[in-house]
Amino acid sequence: MDEYKLQGLSCANCAADMEEQIKKLENGEDAQIKFNSSKLVVSEGVDLDQVEGILKSDGAAIVKENHDHDHHGHDHDHDHAHGSNMKTLLVTSGLIFASTFVLDSMVPTAVLIGLYVIAMAISGYQTFVKGAKNLFKLKFNIDTLMTIALVGAVSIGEWREATIVAILFGLNEYLEGMGMEKARDSMEKLMKVAPKNATLLEQDGSERVVPIESLKKDDLVLVKAGEKVPSDSVVVVGNSSLNEAAITGESMPVEKTTGDELFGGSINNEGLLKVRITKEYEDSSLAKILHLVEEAQEVKTPTELFINRFAKYYTPLIMIIAALVMVIPPLLLDGDWGAWLYQGLAVLIVGCPCALILSSPIAIVSGITKNARNGILVKGGVFLEQLGKIETIAFDKTGTLTKGKPAVQQAIVYDEDSFYQIAGSVEKNSSHPIAKSIVAEAEKRKETLIEPSNVDAIPGQGMVATINGKSYYVGNEKTLKDLELTEKEQADIERLKNEGFTLVVVSTDERILGMFGVADEIREESSTLMKELHDTGIKNTVMLTGDHEKTGEAVASKIGVTKVFGNLLPDQKVEKVKELTRSSKVAMVGDGINDAPALATADLGIAMGKGTDSAIETADIVLMQDHLGKLPGSIRTAKQVNRIIKTNLSLALGLKLVALLLTIPGWLTLWIAILADMGATILVTLISLTVLIEKTKKRSTEDDDPQDLKAKQPIA
Repeated sequence: MDEYKLQGLSCANCAADMEEQIKKLENGEDAQIKFNSSKLVVSEGVDLDQVEGILKSDGAAIVKENHDHDHHGHDHDHDHAHGSNMKTLLVTSGLIFASTFVLDSMVPTAVLIGLYVIAMAISGYQTFVKGAKNLFKLKFNIDTLMTIALVGAVSIGEWREATIVAILFGLNEYLEGMGMEKARDSMEKLMKVAPKNATLLEQDGSERVVPIESLKKDDLVLVKAGEKVPSDSVVVVGNSSLNEAAITGESMPVEKTTGDELFGGSINNEGLLKVRITKEYEDSSLAKILHLVEEAQEVKTPTELFINRFAKYYTPLIMIIAALVMVIPPLLLDGDWGAWLYQGLAVLIVGCPCALILSSPIAIVSGITKNARNGILVKGGVFLEQLGKIETIAFDKTGTLTKGKPAVQQAIVYDEDSFYQIAGSVEKNSSHPIAKSIVAEAEKRKETLIEPSNVDAIPGQGMVATINGKSYYVGNEKTLKDLELTEKEQADIERLKNEGFTLVVVSTDERILGMFGVADEIREESSTLMKELHDTGIKNTVMLTGDHEKTGEAVASKIGVTKVFGNLLPDQKVEKVKELTRSSKVAMVGDGINDAPALATADLGIAMGKGTDSAIETADIVLMQDHLGKLPGSIRTAKQVNRIIKTNLSLALGLKLVALLLTIPGWLTLWIAILADMGATILVTLISLTVLIEKTKKRSTEDDDPQDLKAKQPIA
């Protein structure tokens, strides 16, 4: 399949008509016109001359010099030139029309009519030609309606009003195209984050600039300060900070050194890096993200599908209503034929479905783009719409609300002099995650750790070590079986267990030195996150965990989760999600690997994982950060898009209804009709583009990396 950039594609209805015509060509059955991204996809066997003929008939064209199969090198010079030409024609016809008011009493009527015809031809000839062709084919769309209205107005001598209708409709199409192009431009800027070239290091040490598509796995590449990393890779030599905003949406630089992985598209802030390519560009995280974002624009929402179906019957219905308005009053109510013919023509103009069709796509593209800029990959308008309707969010605990690694949460110390030193010394040679957390706690207190003379593991209990000739035990309460505990010691043990902590006791053969309560460390942003989610309108936040229910409840009480279900196996998580979906719209948040079945079962699957392949492939929405800080913002954007679409539909239909009601007393005029249609189109376009406006607000977890909230350090 070949992909071509199009110019002059401003009408969704026309795009659908052109696609149908191209599909009828030989080898054209798989043709697709992507209206939102202004692209044409056709098989190689299609006759391009015939395709261009179809496109030309609707004012569109292929931008041949920008033909490309990837995301690089697009520019809009031709689109802008097309817009400039249209603007020049409209200004010219407007000036000619204005001159008729000055010359009204100075020149013969025939001269004025000539000026009206010239003004109409300049601003409306394309519409007239397309409409006339459609009329002969009995195909009724916007251009057909306008052509009938223009011919009708001229036939009853309404030259001035016919001219203003032509000019205002041309202006309407121009503004409609500008609005859609604004949304496309925003998306194109996102597409341009991909680098074009890379500096390849040859085996003889020489450097050569090559296109990134030519890079192979294991190629060595130099990335200089200010340059973009060409594809997913690993640092071989060098240290630097990198801007990963294009992929993760995070503004803070990330420090990288030898052995660290890099995202393609991230920017090297300073220094020189030698990197080894780990994935060819087409398989890189960035390429997958850009491809999915681009494809997401074309996934129709239920609302869009309904509008398209409605518009299909709406235009013929309007023509029937217009015919009835023209005929019934003169026939049955003794009305004036000329006056009611005029009213019927105005009804035709009111019936143009431009605003109706545009009420959704600009808002959808804007919402997907805004989220993508913030590192949130929404795989289609249908999922964006769904996100705005979610009432319940279910979270996996480990690695999602918590960091996925144990940390000391509480310590009960009976021997201040030796407790931390002994605990750290016994555990320092162990690779167990809990042992590492205890060593980290001892080091945090700047304890000098001692090298034990002997260390042994006690299966199912913990560790025993000899330090300065004395035996010390670090492990669970089974290591205390030979000790007689005091009431306080027993109460402390029970309290830590009841609070959901993993118990680690430090003791000798004679007494307890103290004990640790260890648990998975809660992410800094989790409690603020829950408050923000509830503020956005999420009614229930649910934790699903394989850990003990008390462990889950301990985390839930600290961060504000409303409900906890513990001791769940993966299949039980799926059943719990199914149960939740029976009473509300549910999103499941996980890491995209272990939680894949639950993500697929929920109404909406949301994965976090900083761009891992599995996360991108599994979920409907992917958070490209390794935290949930931006989730409330994405929900707010989705809700805003849903609100705007409803508002747009109300405005588009409301203004038309008001205009149609004016036909009852006979007050509807051609210019009021076109203003009602144009006003609705301009309003829905401008309202939709407000989604792209980034609000400046106080710092929150949506704006900052959670690491910043704690230590203002770049994420590693």
